[in-house]
Amino acid sequence: MTEQQLIYTLALQHIPNIGDITAKKLIQHCGSPEAVLTEKKQNLLKIDGIGTSTIRDVFGKHHLKAAEEELKYIKDNNIMCLYFLDSDYPERLKHCIDGPILLFQSGHINIKNQLILSVVGARKITVNGMAFCEKLIEELAVYNPIIVSGFAYGTDITAQKAALKHNLQTIGCLAHGLNQIYPKTHKKYVADVEKHGGFFTDFWSTAVFDRKNFLKRNRIIAGLSEATVVIESAEKGGSLVTADIANSYNRDVFAAPGRVTDKMSEGCNNLIKFQKAHLLSNPLDIPLMLNWKLEDDAKQQPIQKQLFVELGDDEKKVYNYLKQHNKQLLDVIALECKIPIYKMASILLNMELKGVIRPLPGKQFELI
Repeated sequence: MTEQQLIYTLALQHIPNIGDITAKKLIQHCGSPEAVLTEKKQNLLKIDGIGTSTIRDVFGKHHLKAAEEELKYIKDNNIMCLYFLDSDYPERLKHCIDGPILLFQSGHINIKNQLILSVVGARKITVNGMAFCEKLIEELAVYNPIIVSGFAYGTDITAQKAALKHNLQTIGCLAHGLNQIYPKTHKKYVADVEKHGGFFTDFWSTAVFDRKNFLKRNRIIAGLSEATVVIESAEKGGSLVTADIANSYNRDVFAAPGRVTDKMSEGCNNLIKFQKAHLLSNPLDIPLMLNWKLEDDAKQQPIQKQLFVELGDDEKKVYNYLKQHNKQLLDVIALECKIPIYKMASILLNMELKGVIRPLPGKQFELI
C-alpha cells in the first residue's frame, strides 16, 4: 500500500470507538480507509449498525496527526505493515471476522504455503509440561511447521526456544508495540526469533502496556494457525481463551491431558471433557488428524502398498476391520477394534507410512 493509504489506515485504527469488525464494515461500504475518513457523516449513519456514538470521533484531525507520527516510527525501524485486503496478509487471519485491519511485522516471516501450529499454555509450566512441549516440537520438526506463540513466560518461550533449536520458523505475537519486549528477560531471544521468523502485533509503539492486551493478542495467535495446542492450564487461564477463540474460528484445538489431581492439568482436562479439544497424548496425533504430509513424500511418487509388509497385532486388527468395512472414521475404528483412541492415532500413522492405508477428509481412513 502507498504511504498515503497507510496513513489513513493508521488513522482509522487510532479511533477508539471503532474496532476491527466495525472498521472492516466501514471500509467495505466506503471502499477504503481514506474514503471512510472523508465521507459525509450523514452517509456513514446510513450504514447498518453504525450509530452516532460509533462515529463521534471519526473526523478528528488528531487521528491523522497521530498516524503521521506512528508512520515515522514504522519507517525508522523498517517495520512491515500488512493490510487485511493485501495478498501478503496472513491468509488464515483474513477469515477471522475480528482480525486486525493492520498488522505490524518485524523479522523474516514467510508463511506462504506453510503448516502453522500455535502452542500455548501455562506461564508457570511444570517440568512434565515443559518436557512434553519440547518433545512435541522435536517430533513435529520433520514436517517443518511454523510455531506460533505469545513469547511470554512458561509454555510460550519453551515452544519458541524448541522451534529455534530445531531450525523451525517461529512467530511471537505481542500484546504491545514492537518498540518493547515483555518480559524484558526474553530480549536475549529476539535476534534469533527475527532471524528464524519474527513478531506480529496490532499495537502501536505508543500503546500503553495493559494486561488486558494479552486477551486481545490471543485472537492473532489463534487466527494465524490451522490448530492450537494447549500444553497445560489451570481451571482458568489465557490459553483457554485462545482455545475458545480457535474454536470460534472453526480451527482444531488439541489439549495434553493430565491427572485429575493436577491443578495445571485442570484446564486441559476440561477442554477434552467438554469436547472443545482433541486429546493429545502423542505428538504424532497432530499430523495424523490434520493430514499433514512430509515434504519429501510430496516430491515422491504416491505410496504403493507393499506385497509383504509386516504388521503388528493391533495393525492387523485395523487392517482386517478396514478390509471388511472399507473407509471408516478414526473414532469408530478405535471403538470397533477395542483400541484406545490415543493409541489408534499412532497405529494409523504407522500404517500410512507403511503404505497400507491412506487418510481421507473428515478423519476417515481406508486401505490402499
